[in-house]
This record gives sequence, structure tokens and C-alpha cells, in this order.
Amino acid sequence: MGELLQTEGYAGRAPFDGKIRLVQDEVRDNLTRKLRSGEELFPGVVGYDDTVIPQLVNALLARQNFILLGLRGQAKSRILRAITELLDPEVPVIAGVDMPDDVLNPVGAEGRALLEAHGLDLPIRWLPRAERYVEKLATPDVTVADLIGDVDPIKAARLGTSLGDVRSMHFGLLPRANRGIFAVNELADLAPKVQVALFNILQEGDVQIKGYPIRLELDVMLVFSANPEDYTARGKIVTPLKDRIGSEIRTHYPTDVRLGMDITAQEAVRSGDVTVPEFIAELVEEIAFQAREDGRVDKLSGVSQRLPISLMEVAAANAERRSLVQGDDAVVRVSDVYAGLPAITGKMELEYEGELKGADNVARDVIRKAAGAVYARRYGSANTRELEKWFEAGNVFRFPQGGDSAAALKATAEVPGLSDLAAEVAASSVDAVRVSAAEFILEGLYGRKKLSRAEELYAAPEPEARQQRGGRWN
Repeated sequence: MGELLQTEGYAGRAPFDGKIRLVQDEVRDNLTRKLRSGEELFPGVVGYDDTVIPQLVNALLARQNFILLGLRGQAKSRILRAITELLDPEVPVIAGVDMPDDVLNPVGAEGRALLEAHGLDLPIRWLPRAERYVEKLATPDVTVADLIGDVDPIKAARLGTSLGDVRSMHFGLLPRANRGIFAVNELADLAPKVQVALFNILQEGDVQIKGYPIRLELDVMLVFSANPEDYTARGKIVTPLKDRIGSEIRTHYPTDVRLGMDITAQEAVRSGDVTVPEFIAELVEEIAFQAREDGRVDKLSGVSQRLPISLMEVAAANAERRSLVQGDDAVVRVSDVYAGLPAITGKMELEYEGELKGADNVARDVIRKAAGAVYARRYGSANTRELEKWFEAGNVFRFPQGGDSAAALKATAEVPGLSDLAAEVAASSVDAVRVSAAEFILEGLYGRKKLSRAEELYAAPEPEARQQRGGRWN
């Protein structure tokens, strides 16, 4: 340790000068440097530049512990893990002890004993930032022993100490996160007794374990996440703990479809051989937006951003499977989106009305509405009068699902005006992309109730839809 004290950044930090750099100070210093240099603070976190991130930066500059409140799939865990990048690349800790302890200011009994025994010859090891982040998903069965620790009678007997001596403890997750960041996901799920133990550590640096008062003045940054609806659904955050958490920061879903598309493109894992047309990418994202507004979907549970991510992956996989079987270009179509129904139904919690209708039916209806919304935004002014008249005359069109794209594109010429409009929408000379555009146009008209649909068969709208529109097609 003697050599360490002579290095830049550690000289003058001996225990007697009182200038101990805590984890919050370390995070603040590195955050300040990044802000001055204009570096990106939280890579991969999209859509929070004007809302969540400024509040988060304020909390970190103020050296506060904080909690992120938001529904599922709002990047809460990603943000907590990203704070690790604000730690130093590595820090020295005392070697040979269970709890990472500062070489200049040990808080554990073992660390203090080693410092007293070895002095400047104290053995140290370097702890990388990746090992300084400890995360725990809270569940009702988590105990104080899991988080804080428990008395170890065997250890007490071996050391010849009393059970109330801190040296007889078997440390839990929180002490093992000393000199780092400790994150608790879904804080409200913790039992009140465990929350009180966290509060004691956060406020006083002590805790009672099996009736023995244990003093642990840990150097740890505590961060939390929770779903605000879980306060009443599965538990609540006890008032004393909530009052001691410095900042309460609310997260949210993407505020517009374009931001959601950026997130999905960033997160979805798919083969590079699969092409996703822009209108299909927007349709996939719009499905999540429509589901969040649908009265049959439980708004308190939310619709995770994982829905469009999973849907994009499954739709792309279906397009790839079709390409492998038929030897055609792998381009995602509307039919591939419907093939991704399992990725939608598992991400939606339904209200009673939705349960009665069935998850698959609700999901199909959400896809229809999303297709109508995207079509209206992009091509609502397109002239489809001739196409609609053709269906109104009693004609039906079964969109080809088999065969190559050239044959499918030739089949679309049967519908007046469809091929020309598909070429305009696709903005591509690739047959497979034009086929995808043609199917999207028909699905968009179906979503706007200008056509009806039964599987891949498109026809004139149902009589009630005609009546609602007053018999006019616009």
C-alpha cells in the first residue's frame, strides 16, 4: 500500500486527513468530467434526453440515492446498470477479506485488523468496475440475511468471539457491494422488515440481526426501481425508507413511434439477411402504441417495450424461414407480423372484456388498428377509389403466401391500381419489397374499414362498416 499512496490520485488521502472519497463522490467526479467533455452519458438509453436523464444527472451530482418509478419495459434496469460506467475503471481494496474494503478507510473489522497489523505493507487487490455493481430482484421471500447478513455460530466459535461481534457475521449482498453500487429491482416487493433494515443501513449505518446490534457504515450507493402500481398490488415501500430516498424519478414509454422504432432497431436481434421495410418497422412499433391505448388491455400493467422488440424478432424469423424454404428474398410482410402473435399475447395483461374475447383476437384487432393508423399517416391521401370499387363489385383477392415474389407480384396486378401504388410505397425495384408493400396497402385499407379480411382473403367491407361510412368510400 505504500507505493499506492505515492501514486497520483491517492497521495494525501491517508486516513488521518479526513479526505475520504466515497462512491457518490467518485460517481460525481466522473459524471462532471463527462458533462464537460460532452460524452454520451447513458449509451443505449433512447427517448429520455429531455425527461429522465436531466433528473438522473441532478440526483447523481447531488450525491443522492434514488429510485426509478415506472411500468415494465421502460429501461429502468438498463439505466441502473449504466451508472457503473461512472465508476473508476478499477479501485484498490484490501485483499483477503470477504467484504471489499477501502484500503484508506476500512469499515469492516477484518479490514481494520489487517491495516493495523500490516500498515503500509497492507496487501491490496484491484477491483474492476464490473465487479462493483450488485443487483437483486426483490421478491417477498428475500430476508434480512440475504441482503445484510446473518450471525455465523461456526465462525464465532472459530474466532472465539461473541455472536454479537461483527466479525462473526456471514455477509449478505449489501456488504459485499461495499465500495460499489447496490441496486434493488422492484423494491415494493420486499417485506417491510427487510425494507426497515435497508433504511437503517441507509440512514444510521447499523442493523439488528437476531437481536444483536451490528454497526456497518458501508460506503455504498443504493439505487432502486419499482413499478408504481405494485405499491398496492403486491406491497408498498415503507414510508421511512421512501422518505430517505433522495430522488424519485419517473420513467415512461417512448413518446412517439419514431423513438420506439429506434429502440426496437437497437435491441431486436435478427439475421442481417432479412430486410424490414420502413412501413413494416413502423407497423410493428405502432402495435405497441395501439395496445397501450386499447381499453381491453390493462393500463396499470402497461405494455412493455419488449413487445415490439420480440415481435420484430419473430416476424423477421418467419420471413427468414419462408426464404429458406422457397429460396426467395427474406423481406418482412404483414403476414409475418401476424405470425408473431405469440410475441404479442404474452406481453399484454387483459381486462375482463379482453379475456372474454381472447388474447389472439385482441392481438389481431390491435394489428388491424395499427395498420390503419400507419397507412393513414403515410398514405392516407393516396387515391384507392378504383381499387375499392373493384372489391365493392364483389371481387375477392387471396394474397399469395407461397411461391416466389415475382409470381406474387404478378398476382397483385389482378387488383386495379394495387401494383402501381405498391411500387410507390415500396420505393424499391426489388420484387419482394413490392409484394410486402402490396400486402401492407390491403391491410391498411382493412384497418381503415375500407376492406374486410378473413385470413389472407381480402374482400369488400362488412355491411355494418358500409352503413357506418354512409355508403361512401373516401
